[in-house]
This record gives sequence, C-alpha cells and structure tokens, in this order.
Amino acid sequence: MLIVAGHFDVDPAERDEFITSKLDAMRGTRTENGCLEYVMSADPVDATRVVLFERWADQAAFDGHMAAMAAAPRGGGPAPKGFSVKIYDIAGERSFG
Repeated sequence: MLIVAGHFDVDPAERDEFITSKLDAMRGTRTENGCLEYVMSADPVDATRVVLFERWADQAAFDGHMAAMAAAPRGGGPAPKGFSVKIYDIAGERSFG
C-alpha cells in the first residue's frame, strides 16, 4: 500500500476556489483502479493550506493514476504557491482501538 500525503500552499482568498476546482478530479480519481482514498481538504487551522491525502493499493495503481494525470490533466483553478507532498510505502496496517 502507498500513502501520498502533504499540502498545497494557497492564497487564503483563493482556497475555496482551489478546492472547488479539484472536485471533478477528486471524483474521477476515486473511481480509478486501486484508489482506496483521495481527498484535498481545507486545513481548519491554517487558511493558507489545503491538505492532500491519498491511499493506493500498490505502486502499480499509483503509477496508473500518474500516467492518466499526465495524459489528461484535470482541474484548473488558482495555482498553488507551493506544495510539499511525500510518498510513503506501507508494509502493514492494523485497526485503531
């Protein structure tokens, strides 16, 4: 399993528009083979941040997603001022509690 997590730095005045412009991409990505979770969400504490969280079944599924994005970029809207995103290779998981 892979987890892709990080954030986009945005102008607070454009944060809602940034997220709204990504809704169709989020919906489409969630239907892709191997996508377990995909969301971009406003950080409730910092108006300059939009949090990205993705969970993929495996590297092949993520690679397919990235190839699809390169072939047909989705979205639009305001550009982020920057971003920090990392990919985590997960060896196992367990239930919380």
